[in-house]
Amino acid sequence: MIRRAMVSDVPEIADLISTFASSGQMLFRSHAELYETIRDFFVYTDQPDGNLIGVCAVEIIWANLAEIKSLAVDGRYFGRGIGRSLVQYAVDDALAMKIQRVFVLTYKQKFFEHLGFSVVDKSQLPLKVWGDCLKCPKNKACDEIAMIRTLLPAPAVAEPMPDAVTRHYEVPTPLVKLNIPGRPS
Repeated sequence: MIRRAMVSDVPEIADLISTFASSGQMLFRSHAELYETIRDFFVYTDQPDGNLIGVCAVEIIWANLAEIKSLAVDGRYFGRGIGRSLVQYAVDDALAMKIQRVFVLTYKQKFFEHLGFSVVDKSQLPLKVWGDCLKCPKNKACDEIAMIRTLLPAPAVAEPMPDAVTRHYEVPTPLVKLNIPGRPS
């Protein structure tokens, strides 16, 4: 059974992800990060015990792009379609939000090709995508494969995606100069 993750799932999600992260197959996710992003996660549980055996997240990157990430399935359950089901659930969630494309950074090219993803050059992804890469031990020598799946046709006028998000803050200028006795003006 697939359901949205709950706060109480965080320790099990962290353990499952850590199993793969410790062998360099994915990024570690701290408990703090998981609590902050728990709404992005789905879990697969067995019936009737409800043990968590798989996890996947879909993170909105921009109006027309989302990332499917942190896909992990307990090794005892490999080959049963759980990973495929989790990815499809994440894709369906992105579709429900009218996201045009989803992407993954992966080592499992064949798996994602069977799910309709195509390899793309990493340079086709916006810089905003690479925030997680700062935490990655392979940052300078990334060997992951970038793959994209188009879910919806491109809108007639697409909202541009910035390469970098910057904010400009203006310091307000005083509207009235105050003359306070005893203070220089």
